[in-house]
Amino acid sequence: MHLFFFFGVFLCSTLQRSDSDAQIGDTPGTVLNCCEGDILLLLDSSGSVANYEFSRLLPFLAELLRPFSLGRGHVRVGLLQVGTRPNLEFGLNEHSSQSALQEALRSTRQLHGDTNTEAALAVARRLLAGAGAEVPRILLWLTDGVQPGDVDGPMAELKAQGVSVLVVSTGHGNYQVLQRAVTPPVADHLYFVDIDDISIITEDLRDAIIDIIRAERLRVVHLSSHDAVLQWRPVLSADSGFYELQYSCVPSSGVDCGEGRQHRRTLPGDSSWAELKNLQPETTYSATLRPESNQELFSALSVTFTTHPDVLSPAVVSVSDSGPHQLRVSWGPLQPARVQSYRVEYGAIPSGPVSTVALHSHQNSTLLSGLQPDTQYLITVGALHASGRETAMSVRACTQQAISPSFLPMFVDGSPAAALPALADLQLTPTDLHGVQAEWSGHGEGLRGYWVSWEPEISSTSSSKPSASSAYLPANLLSMQLTQLVPDSRVCVSPVYSSGRGEGLCCTVERHTDSSLWD
Repeated sequence: MHLFFFFGVFLCSTLQRSDSDAQIGDTPGTVLNCCEGDILLLLDSSGSVANYEFSRLLPFLAELLRPFSLGRGHVRVGLLQVGTRPNLEFGLNEHSSQSALQEALRSTRQLHGDTNTEAALAVARRLLAGAGAEVPRILLWLTDGVQPGDVDGPMAELKAQGVSVLVVSTGHGNYQVLQRAVTPPVADHLYFVDIDDISIITEDLRDAIIDIIRAERLRVVHLSSHDAVLQWRPVLSADSGFYELQYSCVPSSGVDCGEGRQHRRTLPGDSSWAELKNLQPETTYSATLRPESNQELFSALSVTFTTHPDVLSPAVVSVSDSGPHQLRVSWGPLQPARVQSYRVEYGAIPSGPVSTVALHSHQNSTLLSGLQPDTQYLITVGALHASGRETAMSVRACTQQAISPSFLPMFVDGSPAAALPALADLQLTPTDLHGVQAEWSGHGEGLRGYWVSWEPEISSTSSSKPSASSAYLPANLLSMQLTQLVPDSRVCVSPVYSSGRGEGLCCTVERHTDSSLWD
């Protein structure tokens, strides 16, 4: 526990700085890009907090958070106020720049009213649970300690979810209650301080936060059967050193690592990612990154990962847009680096003439037209691979009756296809001005993968409206980062089964706060 009671006008005026005087450049650059995590500020804004006290808390928070790089992949900050009814001033995804965060803190107004901390903690629990456990999460509670209510249960639930709780008390609150609320060590996470001297704890509190959310890890951000992308938090600069990356196959039962299984690469000091190519499918690899510098000693970072099973296109074929005289056939995954061309053959069953359509390796669908109504067709999609190998997959589907406008796909034995399970959920989280992280969930027997479609941003060299882009992802991937989207772009995800495509979901790209989590 920290006890700070300073008296003396000279000392107080020397240590305090106004928000306008503090600049980002005053803090060492090593802090700016050190961390990744979520910080939810739980600010007592009730009537028990004097106006003067509240006016000093906001500049303190502004100075405390000023050094951090903000946004997804860095530090996200949200502000939840405690009053008669909790108020989410801004959510974790709302501010990705210091200027925006500082302005939001300056614009925050006190709620007054009762101190309903329990209701606010219920909102905080939902907000931090929705943030996920992939990065460290912190609840920083600033209170005058007056009648906080029964917070033991809610705080215990937060800590059980892996949330670190830190407390700053500006009054003479119940020490036992606040001690139980914080996560160990209490000496670093619980602060009692007079409001006029609150700036004296800024550095200690910031260090405690950095200890929790410091990002010192090597992680895999993309993985396929033959490639992996590793990412790390940069600790060097172009002129301060270099990175040495080593990776190798891990021998195991049924896996032959072969000769030359140890790979070594030297990367510039300003690097933050590396792509590993020509990996073996279904193989475990170990990678180690060593920052090398004459100025400082850094620890090595390591990660172990297993590549996906090898998938040769076409691994799935589906039929949609059925009409009396047309069918659209789609396939995936797209593998332009491994496939030279596609060939689609189709003919009426049992003895109709066979037609052929040749397509380049970047195409994953085509519309078959000029078909006979109410007729069953056998459709085969073949791929010629760069290795010389050929693969193919076939489906059967029926055109509609000429008198019926309804969609009635038919499969294998000519019977109507059973309804396929629809996509269970689709959520979009903004990552920047033109990008989102799409996350979804699906289920059902025979699930093979997902079709994702979106509208990319129009090219600066083209005046025409861009066509929708699409991608196929295997069933084990449930998210995708989309960039350069047009305003109000629609993102659609459909589940793909062995017998066809299920009903998908579409969302429009918009920017929201997290307040909907508790309304």
